[in-house]
Amino acid sequence: MTAVRPGTALVRAPGPRLAEGIVTHVRRRPVDVGLAARQHAEYVAALADAGWRVREVEPSEAHPDAVFVEDTVVVCGDLAVMCRSGAPRRRGETVATEKAVRELGLRVARIEAPATLDGGDVLQAGGTVYVGRSGRTNEEGVCELARLLGARRVVPVAVAGRLHLKSAMTALPDGSLIGLPQHVDTSVLPGLRVAPEPAGAHVVVLGPDHVLLAASAPRTAERLAADGWRVTRVDISEFEALEGCVTCLSVLIPEPAPGGPAGP
Repeated sequence: MTAVRPGTALVRAPGPRLAEGIVTHVRRRPVDVGLAARQHAEYVAALADAGWRVREVEPSEAHPDAVFVEDTVVVCGDLAVMCRSGAPRRRGETVATEKAVRELGLRVARIEAPATLDGGDVLQAGGTVYVGRSGRTNEEGVCELARLLGARRVVPVAVAGRLHLKSAMTALPDGSLIGLPQHVDTSVLPGLRVAPEPAGAHVVVLGPDHVLLAASAPRTAERLAADGWRVTRVDISEFEALEGCVTCLSVLIPEPAPGGPAGP
């Protein structure tokens, strides 16, 4: 089982322009910014209740998508890799995130042009780092991340019909994968448990036996609970309207195991 010791959770409050966020694979619908703020507060409370120390990244009125903080940085051990989004209007979101990770004492590296990489395309599962080739992350981005991570095993995964890799696939605490096989290249994966509904592909690992799911994935929650996992559910409907999911609203930086290497 993958050891996950709650550490620091980076989050970023939604701004007043949230409803202007980018949508790519879904039809735009109205977003209730007030409800989104309340849902975000409940999401953050779930992280805190699971033992994570919440660290607020400075909010941004200029960037409607800034609440999706996961896309701005990939943290592996004591290294924070600042991303360069394939959506040019999102690239300014990294400034406040970099300030936060530097204050946490992490080393900082950057994805440089012409490479593009969104953190939502990076899934760390056990000793493997899966990186989605999507509309936001190009081949150069995959290669640049692999270079920066050094000895970590990096596996590129083609993504189709979803914004990011983690929109289609995530991992359970034991490192096994769950997702939507029709949206990823399963030929490069060791196996993929099929999620009963789309939102069931989005799992946040809160602890060694504890996962977080969206309220819109009740069947997945039931099955995971039946398998012995502790499941917490949160309503993030206003973020789902913008193709967001439970993974992209935080960056979880686990505590290193005693005597072991740092990082996920």
